[in-house]
Amino acid sequence: MKFSEHWLRTFVDPPIDSEELAERLTMAGFEVEQRESAAPPFSSVVVARILAVERHPNADRLTLCKVEVGEERPLGIVCGAPNAAIGMLVPCARIGAVLPGGVVIRNAAMRGVKSQGMLCSGKELGLSDDASGLMTLDPDFAVGRDLREALDLDDVILTLKLTPNRADCLSILGVAREVAAITTSKLTPPAAAPVAATSKANRGVRVTDPRACPRFCGRVIDGIDARAPTPRWMSQRLERSGIRSISAVVDITNYVMLELGQPLHAYDDARLEGDIVVRFPTPGEKLTLLNGEIIPLDPDLLLVADERKPLGLAGIMGGEHSGIGEDTRRVFLEGAFWNPKVIQGKARRLGFVTDAGFRFERGVDFARSPDAVDRATQLILEICGGKASDLIDVLGELPRRDLVRVHEARIGRILGVTIPSDEIAGIFARLELKPVHQGSDFIVTPPSYRFDLVIEEDFIEEVARLFGYENIVTTLSAHRQSMLPAPETERPLSALRQRLVDRDYQEVITFSFVSSAWERALRNDANPIKVLNPIASHLDVMRTTLLGGLIDTLRTNVNRKQERVRVFEAGTCFFRDSERIEQPLRIGGLAFGPAQPLQWDGGKRDVDLFDLKADVEAIAWPLVVSTEAATHPALHPGRCARVLIGGKAAGWLGELHPRLQREFELPRAAVVFELDQDALTRQPMPAAKTVSKLPACR
Repeated sequence: MKFSEHWLRTFVDPPIDSEELAERLTMAGFEVEQRESAAPPFSSVVVARILAVERHPNADRLTLCKVEVGEERPLGIVCGAPNAAIGMLVPCARIGAVLPGGVVIRNAAMRGVKSQGMLCSGKELGLSDDASGLMTLDPDFAVGRDLREALDLDDVILTLKLTPNRADCLSILGVAREVAAITTSKLTPPAAAPVAATSKANRGVRVTDPRACPRFCGRVIDGIDARAPTPRWMSQRLERSGIRSISAVVDITNYVMLELGQPLHAYDDARLEGDIVVRFPTPGEKLTLLNGEIIPLDPDLLLVADERKPLGLAGIMGGEHSGIGEDTRRVFLEGAFWNPKVIQGKARRLGFVTDAGFRFERGVDFARSPDAVDRATQLILEICGGKASDLIDVLGELPRRDLVRVHEARIGRILGVTIPSDEIAGIFARLELKPVHQGSDFIVTPPSYRFDLVIEEDFIEEVARLFGYENIVTTLSAHRQSMLPAPETERPLSALRQRLVDRDYQEVITFSFVSSAWERALRNDANPIKVLNPIASHLDVMRTTLLGGLIDTLRTNVNRKQERVRVFEAGTCFFRDSERIEQPLRIGGLAFGPAQPLQWDGGKRDVDLFDLKADVEAIAWPLVVSTEAATHPALHPGRCARVLIGGKAAGWLGELHPRLQREFELPRAAVVFELDQDALTRQPMPAAKTVSKLPACR
């Protein structure tokens, strides 16, 4: 949220400077990401009127201007701008002025003619990138007035880094509420009195799903002048909030959105056919958006339409038939509250983000929709003229604002600090929560603009914010520690890992979600659990075996010219067993390449099944390991064995199947094992034996 501090101070004006305001907002949970001046520093630049323009006697591209700056006599200034004209109001840097970059204006002669100052472009003052000519000022400015004061250039632009749950602060009014609560200052919201109807124009509205559109407000405004210029104060506030000025009507809707947080949309009423209908699309229906993109309409995209055609995506973007043109004389002004669940994720799915959608999917103040329409109507009548009709307000199923009980004792227990009851009541009152004290509890009501206040803990967080995190003293509590039991019949997984590391293996950690193609290749009977929101298209299922990640790690190393690879992983696998999901813990290993590292003595022998069996026996010791011939879809039919530990099946051991060797593009077959962790973490109870009293004789 980017906004002008001076605009904010028209709502609430606490007796603190800009730096302290930013600090107080940050400490209350609204991080001020950036604080910058509206204009670079410069001095002694005033509003001037050009009285006369003459050609320079010694230069073709220069002119000699007589300029009124509020003194007894006009100044003579040599100017090279092509747009200098009699009657223009322009910025004039007087002698001694300091411009951005440290440029000092001094008495100087240009081609033999003395110049008593400098007429400035927007680029020379650091106000714009336009250097093609003099900066044109509003004709109602007083001549001789300091330019910084006239253009409000001593303003500060604040950028808040809002969390997703605080959509109420995506407006000046929302931020002003918080500033008023934080600083205990008076809040003065803009007046939005109901507009008296002076026109009989009307437009019917039908809402087919009252849960999707709980409130739809609108009004017809007839006889407007769409070519009317946007006032300088409005376009300036929009630009300082990062929104480009377009036209008066569009600027007014954007201005009210920034001011009150309610997105609005203005339709050219002459292009509407019949009633306004809020509905979901019919099969095969398409819409051309304002940006020219043609999109097919999914069944869950809510539309604003008339009786013949769709007009736009509700709460996201208007269509080609909803725009305002220079010849528009009558507008239909819409201010609706859309159910956030209907809007959420739709713009992202379509590949764009809009200011309206960004607000609606988080929730706007459904109680102020009529006020926003009235406020925009007032501005349109003031700027564009016209006559307004009666307000249309169609109500559906508005969100409930249930009472919440907050226990005073629970506040102290959660925050770790005792806050007086009167101070808690004051915090709730400043946040407009309508607190009612019942015994030691508070009954509070979340406002219509606070969708983040639902349970008791939410209100306790509000107490902490307004009380001040810096006022919550950090206390160190005593921690009593005790040794955890270490049964001798169990050994930790870390012991198994260490034994594998001692036998020249390296541990890897791979994704628990893998490619469904891997699972089909490794297990013919695999029925993996699908991932609903995969981070990549090929990582679409949960793994049923550790072998996929180990083989992929091997392939990565082989592609990087590694001849000898020893890796293992301990992790969870996932199975669907009827209606239950099993998550057994496994430990798997893979060996590839020479059995021993390269050395001067001995020949080069590739690792085989018996090398891995020795490794399995080493990590299982003192448990008894045995193997029996068996078949596994991922292992070589003649070089595969089932591993039994203590006489019970515990896993598999064998050489990778030739089919998988070709599929994973491996130069040679790897040898793998996969065992259940439960079978390895149990060990027999150590038993003491009597030491012989007689010495050994040999």
